[in-house]
Amino acid sequence: MDMTKNSIKALDSAALYHPCALEQLAFQTTAELEDLAEIIGQARALGAVRFGAGMRRSGYNIFVLGSPGMGKHTFVRGHLEARAKQEAPPSDWCYINNFEQSHKPRALRLPAGLGIKLRQDMTQLVEELRSAIPAAFDSEEYRRKVEEIKKAFNERQEQALDELGNEAMRQGVALLRTPGGFAFASMRDNEVIGPEEYEKLPDQEKERVEKLVSAYQERLEGVIRQVTQWRRERREKVKTLDREVTMRAVGHLIDELREKYTQLPALQEYLSAVEQDVIENVEDFRRREEPPITLMGLQVTERPSLHRYQVNVLVDHSATQGAPVVSEDNPAYNNLIGRIEHSAQFGALVTEFTLIKPGSLHRANGGYLLLDIHKVLSQPFVWESLKRALYAREIRIESLGQMYSLISTVSLEPEPIPLEVKIVLFGDRLFYYLLYEYDPEFSELFKVAADFEEALERSPENHLLYARLIATLARKENMLPFERGAVARVIEHSARVVEDAEKLSTHIHRVADVMREADYWAREAGRGNIAVEDVRRAIEAERYRGGRLKAEVQEEILRGMLLIDTHGLSTGQVNGLSVLELGAHSFAQPVRITATTRLGEGEFINIEREVKLSGAIHSKGVLILSSFLAARYSKDRPLSLTASLVFEQSYGFVEGDSASLAELCALLSSLAGIPVKQFLAVTGSVNQFGQVQAIGAVNDKIEGFFDICNARGLTGEQGVLMPASNVKNLMLRDDVVQAAAAGQFHVYPVETIDQAIEILTGVAAGAPDKEGKLPPASINYLVAVKLYELALIRQEFGEGAKGEKQKNGEDDDEENEEG
Repeated sequence: MDMTKNSIKALDSAALYHPCALEQLAFQTTAELEDLAEIIGQARALGAVRFGAGMRRSGYNIFVLGSPGMGKHTFVRGHLEARAKQEAPPSDWCYINNFEQSHKPRALRLPAGLGIKLRQDMTQLVEELRSAIPAAFDSEEYRRKVEEIKKAFNERQEQALDELGNEAMRQGVALLRTPGGFAFASMRDNEVIGPEEYEKLPDQEKERVEKLVSAYQERLEGVIRQVTQWRRERREKVKTLDREVTMRAVGHLIDELREKYTQLPALQEYLSAVEQDVIENVEDFRRREEPPITLMGLQVTERPSLHRYQVNVLVDHSATQGAPVVSEDNPAYNNLIGRIEHSAQFGALVTEFTLIKPGSLHRANGGYLLLDIHKVLSQPFVWESLKRALYAREIRIESLGQMYSLISTVSLEPEPIPLEVKIVLFGDRLFYYLLYEYDPEFSELFKVAADFEEALERSPENHLLYARLIATLARKENMLPFERGAVARVIEHSARVVEDAEKLSTHIHRVADVMREADYWAREAGRGNIAVEDVRRAIEAERYRGGRLKAEVQEEILRGMLLIDTHGLSTGQVNGLSVLELGAHSFAQPVRITATTRLGEGEFINIEREVKLSGAIHSKGVLILSSFLAARYSKDRPLSLTASLVFEQSYGFVEGDSASLAELCALLSSLAGIPVKQFLAVTGSVNQFGQVQAIGAVNDKIEGFFDICNARGLTGEQGVLMPASNVKNLMLRDDVVQAAAAGQFHVYPVETIDQAIEILTGVAAGAPDKEGKLPPASINYLVAVKLYELALIRQEFGEGAKGEKQKNGEDDDEENEEG
């Protein structure tokens, strides 16, 4: 049946692997190379970061896009730290007591480093007042003045009472002082008479005495009112004296602080408020500490609280060099916005301004704050709170419990702090585009996107830059120097990681992992430098550690549990190649794809789709096959077949279109009745015109089929058909390349379905001549004939059914006439 010699040649072994030429690396070890100043291949992202960091307009915050493991965070942080060193340190921020409304603490902005000094000065001031004020009130001068005020009051009081008593005595009425107060009584011969003698007095005398007592009682009440007023005046004089004494004790201490902070008007205002409060509450300084008392089994010491004079230094930049660069690894609401703590006192929660704690926004204020978007979105209330702070350009510390009425405890309302910060978000591209699409505020707040490249061009210049990157990482982590051959092997592995022989991966973490493991194996071998053997061993060891499931699947194939043929011929059956990704590891396995065809109405049954195991892209690929068959073979007649496609022994979800070429080959084999070579496997997608398109993971797929063939024994016929456009992606393992060089394994690049079916069947696909006729016995001819035959059969069935229907109709008419 083999009618043509295949015109598509297998790739030369040199095309299967693109090594790094040692001539391009003009050094012996990386110890000779200079450190790399900046990350390579990221000019676009670097420009965006520089622009975003320098742009001081509102909304120009930065979103850094890219896959994990590219070194985005390290690079951006390093760039920002270098820039921040050239900037001035931001202000310190403190919370101080609001003496008018204690539940609304005031925010105080101070030059960098003054916050701690002010706190120390205020602590020292309170301690000095604790001793100075009691000493002032214990002085002889103060006591003498108080005694003079009291003496003057007492003399004034006694004089008024004496005058009233003497006048009453002249009228025969005595003013008596009793424990219950003052009283009037009748007198005879300058002596007070008793009640019995008073009763013996004539009524006229009694009436006279009673009138006098009543009159003097009214005058006594007036004197008492006057005494009360004098007592009030005495207190005011004492208070005035206290203020004067306090002023003398406090004034010079406060004045010293005023002179020290003379350039800060807000602080001057605060010191005046402190002075006024000390004067008004001087008794808090005069009171001594009371002896401890026992309450509910606890020793409690009562001491006047002077916390209101403390300074809560929220942010201290005394040791900060330049602007702050802060990374928040746990951006919970309290960690980002700040919090108000409470202390328990006798079963109640109480708070004060000294219990206000800062968040990351406070620490990064005036500088840069780095956040991971996934962590931000994972924390309740954080994303909305962050946007609110950026829009308002202020940090407002609020208790979530109070905000949502979850608790009713007394809390504070701290004065908001102005916010001037550059936010840098890190995350996958998916987060960026989802937020851009569904959050209208996102585009207003994050106007700068720093998109990191996944790969860079592979060139001699970039090879040398990559070598310097390897040298930098080696020195940074105290690794052994890499020999030139080891550097070349790392570069080649980088190309394999990115699945492109013409590119190098920018996923620095994966490259660094190989370097660390190579350093381990070199030290195990007792070498002073890292050789190519160490890098190769590190790569192979990493594959082996993650290859348990791959080994089990291959074992099932070799034992015949999973049916995969690597020899012989079979009609309607093709070896496809699928890839499984598990964590950081991926591997390919061959999978049997079968197709059956029969008379029908153009229906293509994707069995995976029928049982909901087919993804949208795979289903799309199957529909493309239907369009291809109809367009090529049935332009002027109905496509009269029903075809079924299935991945045999596949029990999981199937996604992607990389098997569509294999599926089409299985369909053509079934229609033409020509068997397919089972020692070949196929990968690639196909479009409606039969052109073969590029796919992913081509290296894994080729190696997956090679491993099965190699385990069963290479015959020199086995190989894989792959898209010609994927040749530039080939970076195959050494054993595959060596087998290809020995002619034991082949890799065929194909561009069309015709080339693929010719290789698989050994039969010419057949191209139409000028008259549109196909060569007899060619694949396309046999398929066209088969579809034509199915169309005729369908037509015959249709005409027979139509004639039967007409006959049945005539019989019905005759029955009606007879009726």
